[in-house]
Amino acid sequence: MSAELQKLLTWLSPAFPVGVFAWSAGLETAIVERRVKDRITAQDWIEGALRHGGIRTDAILLAQAHAACRDAARLAELADLCLALTPARERHAETVQTGNAFVLASAAWPNDMPVPLPRPCPYPIAVGALAGAHGMDGRDALIAFLTAIVHGQVSVAVRLVPIGQNDGLAIMASLEAPVAEQAELCQHATLDDIGAVAYGADIAQMKHETLPTRIFRS
Repeated sequence: MSAELQKLLTWLSPAFPVGVFAWSAGLETAIVERRVKDRITAQDWIEGALRHGGIRTDAILLAQAHAACRDAARLAELADLCLALTPARERHAETVQTGNAFVLASAAWPNDMPVPLPRPCPYPIAVGALAGAHGMDGRDALIAFLTAIVHGQVSVAVRLVPIGQNDGLAIMASLEAPVAEQAELCQHATLDDIGAVAYGADIAQMKHETLPTRIFRS
C-alpha cells in the first residue's frame, strides 16, 4: 500500500475527528416525513444526491481544489462558490465546521510547503486541496470522499429508519458502482458542469431547521 493511499484511508475514515457523524444533510427530515422509510427509499434518496445533488456538486469542487492546491486565489474562489451553493443555514454550517476541523486534524501530517487554504474552508475544498498537496491521486481522493459521504448517509438511515445493518450493507454494496462512475465523471468535470436537481434534498435541509425534535445537526 502506498503512503498516499494509506493516508487517504485515514483522512476519510469515520474515526477521523471532523464530526461528520453529527450531520444528516436533510436525510433526518426525509425520515421524519416518511419519504425515506425502508431500504429501497433510503437507497433512492442517497443515490439521487450522489448522481444529481449536493454530493455530486461537492465532488466536482473537490476535484477542482485538488488541481489548484497551490493557487490561493483559485482556492478562495472555489470556497466562495461552494458556500454560495449551500441551500440552507445548517448545510452551510456543516461544510464550514467539518472543513475547518479537517484542516486542523490533517495538520498532524505536515507538508513541505504550506497549502494556501481559504478561511473558512469548506469540507470538499479542504479535502481536495490537501489531498493534492500531499500527492494523492485525484480519482482515489474522489472515490474515498464519495464513499465516506455515502456511508455516512447509510449510517443515518440504519439508525433512524431503522433499516438494520444488513440492509445498510446492501445499500453500500449497490452504490459502489455509482460511486466509481461519479468519481470518474467529476474528475474530468468543469465548474460549468455543476447543476443540481435534487430539490427534495435541498428543501429537506431547509426544513430541518424547524424540526421540533432533532438528533442530527442538519
